[in-house]
Amino acid sequence: MHDIKHLYHIAQPRKIVWDALTTIDGLAGWWTTDTTGDSTMGGAIHFKFGNMGAFQMKVIALEVDREVSWECISGPPYWIGHKISFMLDDNDGKTRVRFSHGPWPHQDDAFAISNFSWARYLESLRQLCQTGVGEAFGSPTHRI
Repeated sequence: MHDIKHLYHIAQPRKIVWDALTTIDGLAGWWTTDTTGDSTMGGAIHFKFGNMGAFQMKVIALEVDREVSWECISGPPYWIGHKISFMLDDNDGKTRVRFSHGPWPHQDDAFAISNFSWARYLESLRQLCQTGVGEAFGSPTHRI
């Protein structure tokens, strides 16, 4: 089994990053503007990407300013049951983000596409936190 992993820093306090990961408005600012649902523990968050598809994530872990984890409960079949986690800590005056998404049975095209897309949206998360403007799917700054 394989996991997509990314490690990077955001030049803002953890509280700002936490809010971007745990509120509907925050999530809509960096991943997709069409975000609805309940972002509390046990809640379900719906992420829609126009006619390209949608995901529903169940919130399975929330440790304030430290961890946010979801389980994919609806979406492409190859995502169902996957766990997506954001681990936060302080490093060199910045918030360090440790991201993981898995388990993937194969490092196939779906794995590669998802890895590339996560890198792009994690950069959008950084931009939202550092500048106040992310590049979420559906936003004026997001172009296809």
